[in-house]
Amino acid sequence: MALPDGFLDELRGRLSLAQIVARKVTWDRRKSQPGRGIWWACCPFHNEKTPSFKVDDNSGRFYCFGCQAKGDAIGFVMQTENLGFLEAVEALAREAGMTMPARDPQAAARAEARAGLFAVMEEAVRFYRLQLRTARAQKARDYLAGRGLGEEALARFEIGYAPADGQALAAALTARGIAAEDLQRAGLVSAAGNGRAPRDRFRDRIMFPIRDGQGRAIAFGGRALDPGAPAKYLNSPDTELFDKGRCLYNLHTAREAAGRAGGLIVAEGYTDVIALAQAGFEHAVAPLGTAITEEQLRLMWRIADEPVIALDGDRAGLDAARRLIDRALPLLEPGRSLRFATLPPGQDPDDLIRAGGAQAMQAVIDAAQPMIDLLWARETEDRPLDTPEQRAAFELALRKIAARIAHPALRAHYADALRARARALLRPPRPDGMRGPRRHRGTDGATPAARASALARGDLGPAALARPREAAILMGCINHPDIAAEIDHLLERVNFRNPDLEALRRTLLAALPDCLGQPDPAESLRRRIGAEGIAALAAIPAVAMHPHLRPDAPAERARLAVADALELHRAELGLDAEMREAIEVLRAGPDEIAFRRVREAAQSRNRVLERAGSAAKSATVAEDRVAADLQSWLDNQIWVRKRR
Repeated sequence: MALPDGFLDELRGRLSLAQIVARKVTWDRRKSQPGRGIWWACCPFHNEKTPSFKVDDNSGRFYCFGCQAKGDAIGFVMQTENLGFLEAVEALAREAGMTMPARDPQAAARAEARAGLFAVMEEAVRFYRLQLRTARAQKARDYLAGRGLGEEALARFEIGYAPADGQALAAALTARGIAAEDLQRAGLVSAAGNGRAPRDRFRDRIMFPIRDGQGRAIAFGGRALDPGAPAKYLNSPDTELFDKGRCLYNLHTAREAAGRAGGLIVAEGYTDVIALAQAGFEHAVAPLGTAITEEQLRLMWRIADEPVIALDGDRAGLDAARRLIDRALPLLEPGRSLRFATLPPGQDPDDLIRAGGAQAMQAVIDAAQPMIDLLWARETEDRPLDTPEQRAAFELALRKIAARIAHPALRAHYADALRARARALLRPPRPDGMRGPRRHRGTDGATPAARASALARGDLGPAALARPREAAILMGCINHPDIAAEIDHLLERVNFRNPDLEALRRTLLAALPDCLGQPDPAESLRRRIGAEGIAALAAIPAVAMHPHLRPDAPAERARLAVADALELHRAELGLDAEMREAIEVLRAGPDEIAFRRVREAAQSRNRVLERAGSAAKSATVAEDRVAADLQSWLDNQIWVRKRR
């Protein structure tokens, strides 16, 4: 089966090689450089004790300096899972959310034709660059000089000029043997008709080549020199090579720079990217004249976990940022979001850098807001909250926003955060003279309603139920620091219910980087935790009797034990968050969506409980008690409502 040209490139572009390889190896934390996308491990293809297997996530390639194994994501899956080429492609395509193309005997011919179009585009790049040096491009050179673009920038970004006569490119390239049909397929000329020659699409414009992630020219952006031109900026049309909603300007060079810088800047246009690069911000890209699309968001997240969106500080820029929030919400995942940097009103990056230097731009980037802050500002700006109806509508709008997030745990955290902000905003002022924390009533002799509320707060003993699980996570990580290093990003995002174990979790995370660099990381970690902390963990029967949490346990079994405990813990936290929100919603009356959310969270948690086995039975009993109390409370509330 011949795959269409471009399919494999898109597949590789959607995947992180480091994530794929991480399923088979344990990264060497001392040698790896995550900020640069460089990872080291012991080779999965031969036995070794010193890591010589290198993964470059930016290029998508791996190489072993010991056995000389090398390749990309497809080759890695083929070798480690004993699959054929197409089987590996199909497996990775499913993971990337891509549909395998139907078998097409003409695919090879199309691939050859597509390669020919890349060659045509390179000829056009050379033509436009040469034209910038001619006498008729004087106005273009003056404009570029006025923008501070010298010879180095012109060469680096391959900037050119499209003559105004409308036939220059077509004549030059057809004279070199390129067919007029290919010029049209590449989006360089308009269709000919009535016996007329094809007409250049770009006329009297400064030309910016657009390259794909592999550095191949696929399109152009043209900036008009005539103030009266119908469009100030004009892009190539969509072609076999180019889909503007799936591309980013400067992607091919920003990817590596982003690894060095540890982040990605998303500017508004070509000249903004160039100005940023000249000031040292080489990790900048731009969408291509349209609102940022879902595919462009995925491209950005392929490079950085939290790209910084740097938009103009005027109303249009702010509105664009707020619209982007709605597009990004369903795609958010733990550790994957956006930040928003607002430029001073009336200034673009070039203006700001000229006025205040690179440090002024850096200050704007450093002050970038998390997405939830901008979302909150959008929802509260000029919103009246004077009446109960207005406040209820406001809270409902916040719940609907959180519900758009597909990831269940992140959705719960967003709901919690927005609800907490809403409570702080809507809380009535306390009378003068009242001091101290607000007090809660006890739960002795409580009605089902009170017990359900107490369960949502965690007052009826969930800490005791969680204690064996939390201790298992800690003991597994202490005895096997490599496992702790693999999941530290997950441990940072969870809290433990037991204060003493929560303190140990924080100590473990703080000590881990230093301990990993010691000759015996486990012993070093145990010293940092302290004998008293280790003894407290070992005194818990579920930990003391677990064979896979001991220091001499096989690494894979220990890894599975810790992973199961952590997943169960995260699932239960997610269920609790869903329960809390459902109770808030149900206070206003029966709500089908709230019931469904509780049911789905419970089903998800039950799947984890089944894997956890008998150790989770007490948690199942607690869950049943929650459900029974909640149902009793609901029945009571519905009965009360009917009486009224």
